[in-house]
Amino acid sequence: MYLKKIEMQGFKSFANKMTFDFHQGITGIVGPNGSGKSNVADAVRWVLGEQSAKQLRGGNMQDVIFAGTEARKPQSFAAVSITFDNSDHALETSYEEVTVTRRLYRSGESEYRINNAAVRLRDIHELFYDTGIGKEGYSIIGQGQIERIISGKADERRELFDEAAGIVKFKRRKAASLKKLADEQQNALKELDINLYLVQDEQAGGRLKELQDKIDVTDAQLKDIDDQLLATKSEYDAIENELQTLDLQIADLTEKNQKSLLIREQLRGQIDLLNIRENSESYPES
Repeated sequence: MYLKKIEMQGFKSFANKMTFDFHQGITGIVGPNGSGKSNVADAVRWVLGEQSAKQLRGGNMQDVIFAGTEARKPQSFAAVSITFDNSDHALETSYEEVTVTRRLYRSGESEYRINNAAVRLRDIHELFYDTGIGKEGYSIIGQGQIERIISGKADERRELFDEAAGIVKFKRRKAASLKKLADEQQNALKELDINLYLVQDEQAGGRLKELQDKIDVTDAQLKDIDDQLLATKSEYDAIENELQTLDLQIADLTEKNQKSLLIREQLRGQIDLLNIRENSESYPES
């Protein structure tokens, strides 16, 4: 496998479409300071999936798009394609030639392609695992990077050595498998939680039904008591009416009795008076 071609358009200082053709053997790009040599290396790093604008010597990712000059208008997008000869199938794909493309628009939209087929950034990373060509691989070492590697953290050096040893792919697969296993365990726990909830919900439903049955019985009893109370109240009202009627009758009879007694006394007085008169007439004065 070897690098065959780099194509750039609208990337940094390359406003027009620029193509670099490489052949087998050692190839170098030479030129004076400011001619854009570093931009070519940045383009390779960028097309392989670099996500840090700082690593590309910019403030944000849109800075890789040609910003324009006094004589040229700015470009609306940046595009880079890198082509590898894969006749030895060092890359795990059936293609004899592999072209990776990245395109970024000022709107923020971006796209990745492998042999003109839309892919994910993850697919590009996986394609170059253990080849040393990835954006973190040892094939792209910028100015001052060797010193940074030597004096860097152990974890950073280990990543580089793992890439060179060809075990990154297996470590990534192991990490992915462990994550998948952890997710499966979480899913199993989630399923158990759901089952427990369903059991508790069923038990609560049964208990709720028992309570509802008791409430229905109590409501029926209360209705019977209300009916009985209503009947008792009706009987009480009827008796109360009868008592009022009897009280009126008693009062009327009492009044009539008093009148009868009065008349009786009057008649008795008259009888006594008549008796006195009769006795007086029977025994004249001598």
